[in-house]
Amino acid sequence: MGDKRILLIGTYDTKDPEMRYIEERILAQGGEVLTMDVSVLGNPAQPTDISKHDVAAAGGMTIEQVIAQGDENKAFRVMSRGAAKVVAQAYAEGRFDAMLATGGTMGTDLALDCAQALPMGVPKYIVSTVSFSPLIPPHRLAPDIQMILWAGGLYGMNSVCRSSLSQAAGAVLGAARAVEAPRRDRPMIGMTSLGSSCLRYMKTLKPALEDRGFEVAVFHSTGMGGMAFEKLASEGAFCCVMDFCMQEFANMLAGSLVSSGEDRLTNAGRAGVPQMVAPGALDLLDFAGWQDIPATYADRPFHEHNRLIKSAVFNAEERRNGIAEMAKRLQEATGPTHFFLPTGGIEEWDRPGQEAHDAEALAATVAAAREIIPTVTQMTEVDAHINDAAFCEAVLQLFDHWVAEGIVKT
Repeated sequence: MGDKRILLIGTYDTKDPEMRYIEERILAQGGEVLTMDVSVLGNPAQPTDISKHDVAAAGGMTIEQVIAQGDENKAFRVMSRGAAKVVAQAYAEGRFDAMLATGGTMGTDLALDCAQALPMGVPKYIVSTVSFSPLIPPHRLAPDIQMILWAGGLYGMNSVCRSSLSQAAGAVLGAARAVEAPRRDRPMIGMTSLGSSCLRYMKTLKPALEDRGFEVAVFHSTGMGGMAFEKLASEGAFCCVMDFCMQEFANMLAGSLVSSGEDRLTNAGRAGVPQMVAPGALDLLDFAGWQDIPATYADRPFHEHNRLIKSAVFNAEERRNGIAEMAKRLQEATGPTHFFLPTGGIEEWDRPGQEAHDAEALAATVAAAREIIPTVTQMTEVDAHINDAAFCEAVLQLFDHWVAEGIVKT
């Protein structure tokens, strides 16, 4: 068919047979390939479409200068920088439809930068000896990345690694053929939430906003969801954001691994996108289900959600700090910003009688917001819980006003 072209990224000096095997499997299925060599010392057995010289040049050096550094890590930093630039430009020029990269720790490090350089919705696969390893910090993962373990692939070809490579070849080509690119026929609203039991406003807001002619994308704020939300916000995909779940933000401030990265609560503001913000779930500090709760949090209210995730509750001082950090980021926004403060509670488990209830800490959250937020942006107090109908009514009232005023583009 020759219908989709896959960019293949690898070190063709040491992995030429493996890379050519992937190429053969894609061609056998009717796809096309664009090959890219990110080697440093050696040369491929056959020329690639994009050479290591092209990659080094994009990184600001000649390949001789890269080698002259005399350090493998420094060399690959240059090649990673160049590879990401080459990938972004080649995709913008329409030269490929999906990406597949291979590597050990060094090649995976480079491949992660290449994946981050591509827009959401472009299939991006990495065949790696450290696939989804804890060595890879969450912020390095593109939100829609796919990884396949390169089993038995450290040195040389064998039937085990052929299984991994052939699966990857079929997966990336199939994804390139099947992917339905995001449509832009309706303006999109980006919304953050947490499951449907902890925060429930999306059940009311999504149909109401769709009835008004908008598309609504709700992102699950458990780390990767926030990354996808921030990535799309930075790309200008949203006409408005309703960023009502701050759990990932609070996790990031506390150093939890359940984080979406340092840029949380920044990209919509930088892009000038109208944003509505609330402190939903700002009280929860997440841990992986397999982690022990540190002694520091042992006396806190606690919620065990399932075997994957459990949460301790922030105290009054920690919540005040969270509100202050939110304010700092909102102050940098270049577009309209509005803060909603639900004084009756900020997630379902903090209601009276529930396991995360802490009336004193909630009062501190409200007091901090009243003191700090009006100094940086407009704020509406809602005398209700965030999951009550009154919260949604207040949001929709402001949204309709923003539409009428042309602040939200239709």
